[in-house]
Amino acid sequence: MASKRRSYTRGAPVRDYRKLYIIATEGTETEPAYFSMFQSQNATLRVHVLDSKHDSAPLKVFKRAEQYIQKQQLRKNDAVWLVLDRDNWSVDVLNTVWGRCRKMRFNLAVSNPCFEYWLLLHFENGSGVTSASNCRSKLERHLPNFAKGHVEIEKLRPRIQAAIEHAEQKDVPPCADWPHTNGTTVYRLVNELL
Repeated sequence: MASKRRSYTRGAPVRDYRKLYIIATEGTETEPAYFSMFQSQNATLRVHVLDSKHDSAPLKVFKRAEQYIQKQQLRKNDAVWLVLDRDNWSVDVLNTVWGRCRKMRFNLAVSNPCFEYWLLLHFENGSGVTSASNCRSKLERHLPNFAKGHVEIEKLRPRIQAAIEHAEQKDVPPCADWPHTNGTTVYRLVNELL
């Protein structure tokens, strides 16, 4: 008695799920340009930077992230990050955003005085920064072609680890909410993205 051969067809390969990072930024150009370097088809994670639409107030950034996740199916391990500047925002505004982030289980990364401070830490320890304009001037010594939307990723990428180390040295003891003096907690997000 001959046995029947069953045919077997291999299904399409199943791709492992890649953790999604939703990043809502205050800035419309510099921050999205910077975080774009972490987007790659070969990466073990996915990065999606929300369009800021020029609504840079911290509470509007929070609302944009909140509205986005209400429309999307996020998985348990996906992460939502708000990336803000200290700028001229009041302590009350930043504390309100921090409280709302905790309630929604969002992560908060704040640079004081501005996001460019994080970029500066790629090259030096960030001491002597007195204002956002002073920070940009110092950054332009290292990135003479720096402009909003034009971030020289090729010069920053090899220095990411130095930036993390400089930021960690400034964040002692680690702040629970956001840096009230010169500093940044963007390194926490970048550590995860790496």
